[in-house]
Amino acid sequence: MPGVRISFLVALALSLGGHAGLLALVRFQGLTSPPAAVQVPLQVDFALAPAQPMKPAHPARPAPPEVERQKPVRVLDANAPSAPEKTPATLAAPSAPTAEEWQLAATYTLKNSKRYRYNWGQQVRSMMGTAVEGERQGLVRFRIEIASDGTLARADVLWSTSDTVEKLALQAIRAMPPLPPTPTGKPLVFEKTVALLPFETGWPPIYKNDCLPDPATFKNPFAWNGGSSPRRVQPAGSEAAPSRATAAQSECPDIGPDSIEAEEKDMERQFKEWGSLGK
Repeated sequence: MPGVRISFLVALALSLGGHAGLLALVRFQGLTSPPAAVQVPLQVDFALAPAQPMKPAHPARPAPPEVERQKPVRVLDANAPSAPEKTPATLAAPSAPTAEEWQLAATYTLKNSKRYRYNWGQQVRSMMGTAVEGERQGLVRFRIEIASDGTLARADVLWSTSDTVEKLALQAIRAMPPLPPTPTGKPLVFEKTVALLPFETGWPPIYKNDCLPDPATFKNPFAWNGGSSPRRVQPAGSEAAPSRATAAQSECPDIGPDSIEAEEKDMERQFKEWGSLGK
């Protein structure tokens, strides 16, 4: 009997020790390894959100509060001098040609009575009075026909830039004094522009080159009218130029030196003419 109890106690002790070791091992593993995550099914609620107004990309800045500004009051001083008004430019009328100039013009036959035509324009301009900037300024161009005895046969207005200037020019033409006979003894027909401007004194002509022969006019040597037999035309001026130059030199009167004003205007005219070609 005592032997059975001892074996029973030993078996009981071993059983308890084995169970205790298993429990200790399970507990140790539970402490070291994390508990397994519990998978919860995902639930999505599709609820409609309330509509909201759209905001602009660049919100407008609030307007600043209006500030009442008092305009400065300008007090005029009665004793202060007033601003001077602009005075229009004026130019007195040139002097009329003298009796000596008219006598020289009456014998000048070159270039369609060049001196006579210039003196006529100066006579009209001198009788039109002072040129004033504004309405009393402008240009008017005439076609004039003067009889052989110097009387005016016809005056036609080709164009004008001012009615006032046109009336003044016509009044001056009607009131012109008697003129000398034309240089050639024939009616003189020409066109003339009369300028009533506060900055224009006229263009005195140059007479030193009037004795030179006129340049030969160009004629196409191969021109053909289609009816006659084609033939080459001799260019004009190839043979007759020396004879004309000799005749002009023999008939050329003593012109005399040109005035300083005429030389100055001629250089100014050439500068404007040739300077515009380089632009």
